[in-house]
Amino acid sequence: MRKFAAGRLKNALTRYLNNHTNLSSSQSRFLSSKTVLDSATSMADPSSSPVTLQTINPKVLKCEYAVRGEIVNIAQRLQQELLDKPGTLPFDEILYCNIGNPQSLGQHPITFFREVLALCDYPSILDKSETQGLFSADSIERAWKILDQIPGRATGAYSHSQGIKGLRDAIAAGIEARDGCPADPNDIFLTDGASPAVHMMMQLLISSEKDGILCPIPQYPLYSASIALHGGTLVPYYLDEASGWGLETSELKKQLEDAKSKGISVRALVVINPGNPTGQVLAEGNQRDIVEFCKKEGLVLLADEVYQENVYVPDKKFHSFKKVSRSMGYGEADISLVSFQSVSKGYYGECGKRGGYMEVTGFSADIREQIYKMASVNLCSNISGQILASLVMSPPKVGDESYDSYRGERDGILSSLARRAKTLEDALNSLEGITCNKAEGAMYLFPQINLPQKAIEAAKAAKTVPDTFYCRQLLNATGIVVVPGSGFGQVSVVIILSAENDIPFSYLDLTVLTWFVFVYLLKQVPGTWHFRCTILPQEDKIPAIVTRLTDFHKKFMDEYRD
Repeated sequence: MRKFAAGRLKNALTRYLNNHTNLSSSQSRFLSSKTVLDSATSMADPSSSPVTLQTINPKVLKCEYAVRGEIVNIAQRLQQELLDKPGTLPFDEILYCNIGNPQSLGQHPITFFREVLALCDYPSILDKSETQGLFSADSIERAWKILDQIPGRATGAYSHSQGIKGLRDAIAAGIEARDGCPADPNDIFLTDGASPAVHMMMQLLISSEKDGILCPIPQYPLYSASIALHGGTLVPYYLDEASGWGLETSELKKQLEDAKSKGISVRALVVINPGNPTGQVLAEGNQRDIVEFCKKEGLVLLADEVYQENVYVPDKKFHSFKKVSRSMGYGEADISLVSFQSVSKGYYGECGKRGGYMEVTGFSADIREQIYKMASVNLCSNISGQILASLVMSPPKVGDESYDSYRGERDGILSSLARRAKTLEDALNSLEGITCNKAEGAMYLFPQINLPQKAIEAAKAAKTVPDTFYCRQLLNATGIVVVPGSGFGQVSVVIILSAENDIPFSYLDLTVLTWFVFVYLLKQVPGTWHFRCTILPQEDKIPAIVTRLTDFHKKFMDEYRD
C-alpha cells in the first residue's frame, strides 16, 4: 500500500510541476518542510462525522491565505499569554505588522466620514437642536441627502443589489473628477470591500482548471485563494525585484504562451497598482503597454486599485487603468476592464466597515445581466459600507465647513505613512543580508533576506520554510508579526512522503503516511527569502520596532552565521 501511495504521489507531483512551474533541475532547490495536517485532524475517524477532509470541497483544501496564517495564530496565542501571565515574555505587546488594518494600530477615522455615518444610522437626532452644535453643517447636509436616497431612510434595510443609486451617482462623479472621462453609475457594483468583487469576477470567468488567470508573483493571496476556490489555474508572471518590482510585458507574453502550450485558456490579467506586497507604483508608459497587451490578447484587465491614495514618492503618480485606456483612444468596445476600490486602504482605513466597489466596463449587455444576477444572489452589500464608498469618492470640497479639518486629517495620515515607510526602509537596508526596495506606495515593505545556510538547515530541522522560520523567531523574540514572503506566491508546493502513521488525504486522492510540504524556489536568488511588513504602526512606535528588529536580526545572524 505504501509503494502504491508513493507511486501515485510521485505521478501527481510530476503532473503538478509540469503544469505549474517553469523550473529546470538547476533552478530547483530543496529548502525546508512543514507539517500540513495536525495530529487531531489526522487521527479523526472519517466515519464518525458527516464532514471530513475527505468529504469537503477539495478546492477549499487547496486554498491558502498566509496573511492570517500560522504566524498570526502564534501571535494570538502569545497575546493571550501576555494577558494570562504578564511579564513572562520578552515583550509587553504584540505589534501586528502583518495586515493592512490601520485603525487596529491606532489610526483615527476621518471625522467627516464618521459624522455622516452616525447621522445616517440614527437619523432622529437630525431634528434635535443640539445636533447643530455637535456636527458640522456639511455633514448634516450630506446625511440628509443620503437618507433621501435610501428607501424608508433606513440603513438597516436592503438596497438595490448593485447598491443605492444615489450613492453610485456620487461614486461615478468622483471617478469622472479623478480621471477626466465619463463614468456611468450603472457600471458600479457596490460590494462588502473589494474582496467579494474579486470573487465575483473569478466566479464569472472560471469554468474549469483549464481557465487561467495571469497573476503577479509576489501577489496578494486573495487572488491565488479565489482562483483555487473557483477551480481555475493561476498563471504566474514574475515581477522583477532588481528593477524595483517592475512589470515587463515580455514576461507576460512568455507566461501566456507557456500556459497556452499546456492547454490553458488565459481569461484575464490581474494587475495590483500600487503593488501589494511589493509597494511599487506603475509608470503610465508601463500601464499603456499592459493595456495594449490585454487588447491584443483579448484578456479582461482586472485592476486592483485599492491603494490609489497611497503614493509616497514625488516622481510617481497614480493613474487608473480606465484613464490610461481612454487616453489611448480605447473605449467600451475595445477592452474589458474591471477596476476595484475599497474603503479599507488609502487614508481612510475603514477595514471593518466593509465597503468597496467595482467599476465594470467593456462587457456586453448579456454578460452584465449575469454579473447582476450574481450580485442579486447576495441581495446587497451593507449600507454603511456603501455610504463610506460614496464619501471616499466625494469628500468635502473647498468652501465646505469640514474641508480644512478633512484636508488636515488626510494629509497628516498620508505624510506620516510616507515618513514611516522611509524610516523602516532605511532601517531594513542597514541590516546585514537584507535589501529593501523603495516604498513608492501601498502600505507595505517587502524586503529580501539572505539567510545563512545554517539558518536554512535549522529551518529544515524544524520542518518549516526558511522565511517562516525567521518570522516565527522574530515574533517569539520581539512580538513583531510579519508575513513570510512564501505566503505571497514566491514558492511552489511539492509533496514528499515519509513513513509513520497513515493519514487519509483527499486533496490528491491518496492515502498517505506522515507527510510534509517541501518547497522549491521559483525565480528567486538562491538562499534569499522575503517577508512583508506593514508601515501602519503609529509613528511613535516605529523607533521601538526598528530597535527590536535590529537587535533581533543581529543576534539571529550571529547565531546562524556560517
